[in-house]
Amino acid sequence: MKQSDLLRENADNCLQLAEGAEGQPAFRRYMRMANAWRALANEQDWLDGEVSPLALYRKG
Repeated sequence: MKQSDLLRENADNCLQLAEGAEGQPAFRRYMRMANAWRALANEQDWLDGEVSPLALYRKG
């Protein structure tokens, strides 16, 4: 399994935690964590040469 896939799994786990969060602060925290994991996964794809830097910039 690629490193970026593991990072995306972490993002998915955070999204699941957000769904079950009690209260807005916890929900927002998990959503921020999910977004951060997803950004790391995208950057890892770039580091692995799977996407061009421009593709990351456009996703932004």
